[in-house]
Formats: sequence, C-alpha cells, structure tokens
Amino acid sequence: MPLVSTKYLVTTAYQNKFAVGAFNVGNSEFVKNIIAVAEELESPVILEIHPLEYELMGSAIFKYIREAALTATIPVAIHLDHGRNMADVLRAIQDQANSVMIDSSGFSFEENLRLTKQVVEVAHRVGVSVEAELGSIGNRKFTEDQNMGRIYTDSESAKQFVEETGVDDLAVAIGTVHGPYPSGENDIRIDILKKLNATLKMPLVLHGGSDNPDSKIREAIQNGISKVNISTDIKVPFYHGIAKAVAENPNEYEPWIMTPGADDSQKKVIAEKIRLFGSDHKLSLYLESPEKLTPYINS
Repeated sequence: MPLVSTKYLVTTAYQNKFAVGAFNVGNSEFVKNIIAVAEELESPVILEIHPLEYELMGSAIFKYIREAALTATIPVAIHLDHGRNMADVLRAIQDQANSVMIDSSGFSFEENLRLTKQVVEVAHRVGVSVEAELGSIGNRKFTEDQNMGRIYTDSESAKQFVEETGVDDLAVAIGTVHGPYPSGENDIRIDILKKLNATLKMPLVLHGGSDNPDSKIREAIQNGISKVNISTDIKVPFYHGIAKAVAENPNEYEPWIMTPGADDSQKKVIAEKIRLFGSDHKLSLYLESPEKLTPYINS
C-alpha cells in the first residue's frame, strides 16, 4: 500500500471518533513489530522518529521505514516527532518523511506562530502534513523548573494559531507529560479538551500518551483526540525483555535468540494500544476512498 498522509489518517479518525497510534521507532526491530501488529488488527498506523532517535540511526532509518510501509497491507505515515527547527524539518522531508512536527512551544506565542507558519509554508509546497504544539507538555525526566510549570492550551489562542499558521493538526497541552508518571500524578483535563474541540473542530494530538488510565484516553478520543503518541509504553517492555534474556542467557549473543521475548512483549502492548484507540478493523474506512490513499496532502 502507498504511504498515506497523516492528515488523511487523522481526519478520518476524527470524523469517526477513534485515534491513530503514533509509535516512536527506537530501532528497526520496532518497525517490524508495529507494522506486524497493525496488519493483524487492520489498523492505520503512524511511525514517528524523534530527533534524538534520528541522530542515533541516521537517514537510513527513514529509508527502512519507507520500504516497510510500502509493502504493508495497512495505511502508514512516516512522521518527524518534535522537530526542533527548520533544519530538522528539511532533513526529514529530504529523507522522504511525509509528515513533520515543528515544536516551537518553548518560545513565546508570537514566535511559535511565526516559526510554525514558516514550516507550514515550506512543507505544504511539497505536500507534507504539519503538526505543531501549543502550550506546555512537560517531561517526567525534567525538574519542575525545567518544565516551567504547566501551561494549558487556551482555546482562543489556539484558534488564532491554527487560522494563521494553517497547521493540519495540533498537539494540545491538557495535563499529560512525556515519560512515565509517578503514581497518581496523571491528570488529563477533559474540560479543557472539550473547549478546544468545540472551538477548533479539527484533529487534536495527545503527546505523553503513555502511562495514562485507559478511561481517560477513551474519553479524550471522544472529545477530539485523533492521534496519540506512544513511546515509553512500547520501549519499556522491549528493553526489559532484552535485559531478561541477557540475565537468563549470559553466554548467548545471537539476536534471533535474544529478541523474540522482547518482541512479543512489545507487540502485546502495541495491540492493547491500537484496541484502546479504537483504530482496529478501521482499514475499510480508508479503502472507501482509494483516491485519497496518497502520501502527500496536495496529491
């Protein structure tokens, strides 16, 4: 199947009240696992790469994902996660990502708007979808000072931002953070999300999707969340699985012996997430309009 634009994936999800999982690719093994589960469950999927993962694996990882996507039986998009600047975005586009995120949320509203608008103008010329972030989505690994407190996304500011930048989807700050939560500290503000959804009427993105109560995720999806980013929840079981295999087989070194247990643990979580997001068995929705199964938004 050809690559499919993230805009089409998440717009269809928004219209039908489910969400597409966007899974971070920590290594090439993740690519195989994510696509295998998505195919089994007949679900669209987004494979995304964070700049630090990009630096670790280089441009070759985009080529690897592209080849895997083109032979998959389900719609796949390739997305740059948290692009830091125009250089990150241009590199990803050059490496044939068909979706990018520019994260200028650490700047002032005016500067975030200006930088995002520049990226949209460049990316849309070549049909690449653009995601941006408004508000502050913290990181559990950072201190309180580093996280700068919680700044929730304001609906009126978001409306101005979307109208002036032309972004295709928006990551909103409604209480989640990146990384695992200490017990009891997760707090998805559905009340804020409802205001955003009523005002924007467009696909919204949930970052920090790992380690949240299923009930909150389901409620968020019913109120506009159409893309959920997952990283921690699929990395922990994989690398813990590798550690377990090493501990149990200290003299073993062959990857085909050491990785199957880790793969199975990761696949189990991926399947749970896809079912939670409600994207399982949604392939038929995308096949209803085959002319829209194109990699780029201007095709």
